[in-house]
Amino acid sequence: MNFKKVMKQAAAVTFTTALLAGGGTSAFAKGKDTTSYKEDYGFSHITRFDMLKIPEQQQSEQFKVPAFDASTIKNIASAKGYDKSGNLIDLDVWDSWPLQNADGTVANYKGYQIVFALAGDPRDGNDTSIYLFYKKAEENSIDSWKNAGRVFKDSDKFDANDPILKYQTQEWSGSATLTPDGKVRLFYTDFSGAPWDGGTGYGKQTITTAQVNLSEPDAATLKVDGVQDHKSIFDGDGTTYQNVQQFIDEGAYASGDNHTLRDPHYVEDKGRKYLVFEANTGTEIGYQGEDAFNNKEFYGGNKKFFEADREKLLQGPQKPLATLANGALGMIELNDDYTLKKVMKPLIASNLVTDEIERANVFKMNGKWYLFTDSRGSKMTIDGITANDIYMLGFVSDSLTGPYKPLNDTGLVLQLDLDPADITFTYSHFAVPQADGKNVVITSYITNRGFYPEHRASFAPSFLMSIKGNKTSVVKDSILEQGQLTIN
Repeated sequence: MNFKKVMKQAAAVTFTTALLAGGGTSAFAKGKDTTSYKEDYGFSHITRFDMLKIPEQQQSEQFKVPAFDASTIKNIASAKGYDKSGNLIDLDVWDSWPLQNADGTVANYKGYQIVFALAGDPRDGNDTSIYLFYKKAEENSIDSWKNAGRVFKDSDKFDANDPILKYQTQEWSGSATLTPDGKVRLFYTDFSGAPWDGGTGYGKQTITTAQVNLSEPDAATLKVDGVQDHKSIFDGDGTTYQNVQQFIDEGAYASGDNHTLRDPHYVEDKGRKYLVFEANTGTEIGYQGEDAFNNKEFYGGNKKFFEADREKLLQGPQKPLATLANGALGMIELNDDYTLKKVMKPLIASNLVTDEIERANVFKMNGKWYLFTDSRGSKMTIDGITANDIYMLGFVSDSLTGPYKPLNDTGLVLQLDLDPADITFTYSHFAVPQADGKNVVITSYITNRGFYPEHRASFAPSFLMSIKGNKTSVVKDSILEQGQLTIN
């Protein structure tokens, strides 16, 4: 342990002791502040100063997810599967991601566009598997999507001969890339849930990969012909990224903590392979806990703002949530065989703001790197942000590894505040770059799973978002078909 960290921990003890002795009044309020410090750990941060400006900023139409006509929303007709009793049922379909080229544009696979999506029984919240949907590249109607079925068989997790995969109970989100030799490489989250379902308990999440083999039985059909090279890549190292054992040791779900290590997004730069993913910071780069309240870097703004906001946070109802808030968009480098080569620092973190920044997504466009993430107001510690607020946040950099600066001054890119029970509620917004390098297509899912007997969670209508330098804006009157990926 280095000297700087020892001193920080000592300062945290002094601060906490003073807080308790003072009946809730912080040490710096009684005299000279000797507990604060400024440490960025070598990467960017979503600051409280920026986030506190969002409630006013989000009133602008520039950031509003378009309103959709509920009467036009359709289920995905081909989204059918089997429940645990073997009955054919209509599936809910939520998080989805396209098969992409290395630069993030939508891949053309033998004349098809392919989407991987989470789907399951609307009546069974534990039923979460990855399905493959496809359509002819020139078609856009939601009815043009066909369903090739589940990517993985139940036996695949055992056939992989992987010590982690054999405890898998669900398949969670990820990304997919078309390799130069025409192979489909999938990255996803292996989730291990309840022991009675065959899991390890405590929601262990592992970044995982497989090659998905496809065939064409006829001119209009794609078929999943199994997977190969199915293996775990990364499940947290503890020091850079929190692992599940730390989560368990610190009280697991009973503590209010939220362990994340999921949503791997594949990206290439200068011939090297990387995954960017949702995580929580580890012990050496700004961990959760009382010491986080003393780091000025997490606040942003000036000294006056830091002192006032720290005091308010320590005395307010958001303190328990803030104590545990250390979300991050992490990064690892891969070898050419998609095994772990190097654990890297996060691209960005959200200490004191939220424990959960999801759907990591990064691509290069017009000479700049753009980084996006989804988050929920219900998980945030920011006054003026409500439980119904849904966000896409965005950041820009001159290089893949940063430093990243917030788009639109604060990071706000998209906002929605519908009741989750509304049929037109959307989440899991995902920016798809286009071949012409202009607007991006925003995809998402519509209608929360299991809420209605007749409406399934489905591909939402897509829409366009303009990106110009460090500014973004929803393009007016740009609503597209449900699930549409490209405009060219």
